[in-house]
Amino acid sequence: MANAPKPTAANNESSGSSIFASLSMVTCLIVGFLLWKFVMGHSSHFENGDNTGHPISGDYFGMVYKGGFIVPVLMGMLLMVIVFSIERMIVINKASGKGNIDTFVKKIQVNLGTGNIDAAIAECDKQQGSVANVIKSGLKKYKEVETDVVMDTEQKCLAIQKDIEEATALEMPMLEQNLTVIATLVSVGTLMGLLGTVTGMIKAFGGLATAGAPDQSQLANGISEALINTATGISTSALSIIMYNVFTSKIDKLTYSIDEAGFSIVQTYASTHK
Repeated sequence: MANAPKPTAANNESSGSSIFASLSMVTCLIVGFLLWKFVMGHSSHFENGDNTGHPISGDYFGMVYKGGFIVPVLMGMLLMVIVFSIERMIVINKASGKGNIDTFVKKIQVNLGTGNIDAAIAECDKQQGSVANVIKSGLKKYKEVETDVVMDTEQKCLAIQKDIEEATALEMPMLEQNLTVIATLVSVGTLMGLLGTVTGMIKAFGGLATAGAPDQSQLANGISEALINTATGISTSALSIIMYNVFTSKIDKLTYSIDEAGFSIVQTYASTHK
């Protein structure tokens, strides 16, 4: 279809997004480690300035540092959720266009009702974004088939519908591309938090297993590590679930808007060319 977005452009965007995702994940893990090591592990957060000792009472940075080696991984994952959420928000807002998507669809339907296809195309140019691009592709096909004397009305309606479907297939998948990362962090965050909990409890029971009086310091550190990892893992998973559902809802709304406008285009052509 001549009016559909070119596959090469979609492929280039997909490749660029994959590179961005890979670099972002590595960068977030590195930043998480640096924050844990040099900010939370700074001597100012510990008694006698020794980060191998006890954190100052009430100093949360020192407490988190004592959570162990799983903490920087979880911090990196939390940063990933934040980075990919911001990235998806920008992409989805760009796909929605400049104005309200519901108002835009209503304007398209009004122009279709009056038979003013050029005005509908002009609204797409004003709106911009993926939704407007798909609808504009269908409107151009609408005008194209009007001059076709070979196909009958039913074939022309099918041609318009197919053009919209092809344009949608090229535009919409980009909106879901990095959602898989956020969805994966839902389960991985929980599992990493559980791993940290287990390692902390191992240390705690190690303190109880010593001969004679239990090592209270080791016991306290083990329990602290377990709880900190649990809290960080749950926080990462909870934020991931919230953001994933928010973005899924927004994408569903955009898809519905395209379906609604596409149906109006096909029905308008069918009713005016009986």
